[in-house]
Amino acid sequence: MNRKILLISPSVLLLFLFAIAPLFIMVYFSLLSDTGAFTLENYTKFFSKDFYLLLTWKTIRLSLLVTLICILIGYPLAYIIAKLIQKGKNMLLVLLVIPLWTSQLLRAYSWFNLLIEDGVLQFFLGGMPVNILYTQTAVILSLVHIFLPIMVITIYMSLEKLDDSLLEASHSLGATSLETFRRIILPLSKPGIIAGSILVFVPSLGVFVEPRILGGVNGSVIGTVIEDQFFEIHGWNFGAAIAVILLLIVVLSIVILNRFNRERVEEG
Repeated sequence: MNRKILLISPSVLLLFLFAIAPLFIMVYFSLLSDTGAFTLENYTKFFSKDFYLLLTWKTIRLSLLVTLICILIGYPLAYIIAKLIQKGKNMLLVLLVIPLWTSQLLRAYSWFNLLIEDGVLQFFLGGMPVNILYTQTAVILSLVHIFLPIMVITIYMSLEKLDDSLLEASHSLGATSLETFRRIILPLSKPGIIAGSILVFVPSLGVFVEPRILGGVNGSVIGTVIEDQFFEIHGWNFGAAIAVILLLIVVLSIVILNRFNRERVEEG
């Protein structure tokens, strides 16, 4: 028993130092006023101003939209790779993963150069004006580009485990392709959809690089407010309070998605 504790203690120590301790530090600063006294005024300030509440809702809607688009594009792509392509699967998966190896900042500036006036996209459109930059559309495009590979891979893993004999049995019993998808493929691949949704929705809530570069004023989200508080306004205590609230939203989202997944599994 002592040996087991000795073996796991380094990982537990690292987890505490780099994951748990920073969270306690963030909560601690969120409860401090500018004078150093313990107070809830930072949280009161957040919930008393419509600006922060509306921006939080805007961020949640943006994350939901990005997640939905990733599902709509990623599910067919994952199905094609898992069930329809026989050769070259590994190469396709590598091509999907390669963008994840590049810097998120680099990808944001790549979209900037693509969408800017007199940029690459306008050149290929024969000089037709492109009015996408500094809009929410530009932010959504970049976030879908960033998180789509994650969605495809998680759904692919669920579809790859799906026994093809179930599909053959469904067709032999007279079920149409649509019925087979609705009653067999979709239910059995829902764990991958839920996992992919968590991996896309949660980081989308905290993005600030893409909205700052591609969205401008129209792309402001709660992540950009947190960045401003820490690096521009130097309101660390209020920034920490917003970060704690965002963390609670993330935890609540994960709980809801996991509960939805369990209910579907129990129904199945």
